Amino acid sequence: MDNKEINLLGEEPLAFSACESDAGERLDKYVTESIEEGTVSRTQVQEWIKNGAVLVNGQAVKANYKLAVADQVTVIIPEPEEAVIEAQAIPLDVVYEDSDVIVINKPRGMVVHPAVGHYSGTIVNALMYHCKDLSGINGVMRPGIVHRIDKDTSGLLMAAKNDLAHASLAAQLKEHSVTRKYLALVHGNMPHEHGTVDAPIGRDPRERKLFTVIHKGSKHAVTHFQVVERFGDYTLLELKLETGRTHQIRVHMKYIEHPLAGDPLYGRNKTIGLKGQALHAAVLGFVHPRSGEYMEFEAPVPPDMEHELMILRQR
Repeated sequence: MDNKEINLLGEEPLAFSACESDAGERLDKYVTESIEEGTVSRTQVQEWIKNGAVLVNGQAVKANYKLAVADQVTVIIPEPEEAVIEAQAIPLDVVYEDSDVIVINKPRGMVVHPAVGHYSGTIVNALMYHCKDLSGINGVMRPGIVHRIDKDTSGLLMAAKNDLAHASLAAQLKEHSVTRKYLALVHGNMPHEHGTVDAPIGRDPRERKLFTVIHKGSKHAVTHFQVVERFGDYTLLELKLETGRTHQIRVHMKYIEHPLAGDPLYGRNKTIGLKGQALHAAVLGFVHPRSGEYMEFEAPVPPDMEHELMILRQR
C-alpha cells in the first residue's frame, strides 16, 4: 500500500531509533514491544508491515527484518475504520452522573479505552453500555474520553456525554484548571514536607517503552507534592498535577529518587505486595460545562492499597 493511502489517527507517526540492545531483533517484535503495552498484537503489526505502514530508514521491509544499531523505524498507524467497539455490561462505580458528564471510580487493572487489537473489557466498553450517549469528538475508539489514567492506577475519571461537555472539559484540562490530586506511596523518606517537580518528559531513548525526564523531544511537565504520612522507608504523598503527561507522576517520582511502590516500570524490585503501582486518583474537580458550577469529587483509597498502608502502620 502506498503510504499516502494510509489514514492516520490524527497523530504524528511514531518514530523509534534502534539502540545496541535492539540489534538483531525482528522488526515485528520490536514494533509490538515499542507501542504502549497491551494495545497491539504482533499479528496486527505484521499486517501493518505487509501494507507498508512500517518503514525502516524510509524503506519498506519484511516483518523478519533484523534491526541494526541506529535504524530509524517509523510506524504509521492505520485508522481502524471497521473496528466495532461493543457495549459491555461491566459494572461501574459511578460517583456522579447527569446529562452532560459522568465521573467514575476506576478500579486498578482496567484499561480506559480500546486500542488497535484490544477492543474489549475497557472503561469505554462499560460506559457505552451504561450511558448510550457519549461524545463523539475522540472517535470510535475513545467516545466520551477526555483524559485517562494508567491501567494499574485506580481512581477518578470523567467522561463527556456530548460534544459541548467534551469541548469544555478538554479546554479546562488544557488550561490546567482541572483539580487532579493523587495519593501515592513512594520509596524512601521524603526529605521535604512539600515541593514541586518541574521537569520535561519525553520518551526514553534507551528504553523505548518508557518515558523519562529529558529535554530533547519532550513536553513541559509539573507535579506538586505534599507529605501525608511517613513510614520511615516509605512516604505517602498527595500529588497535584499541573500538567498531564503520560506516566507523569511515575516518571517524576523516579527522577527525584522516590519511585512509586509496586511500579513495574519505574520502581524497585523489592517493594510491597500490590499488583501495580501504589497510585490512586483521589480528587477530581472541574467547572460543570453547562451550569458553570465548580464540582469536586473524592474517592477513597481502594482496599488493596489501604491494606498495604495498614501493614506499614502496624510494623
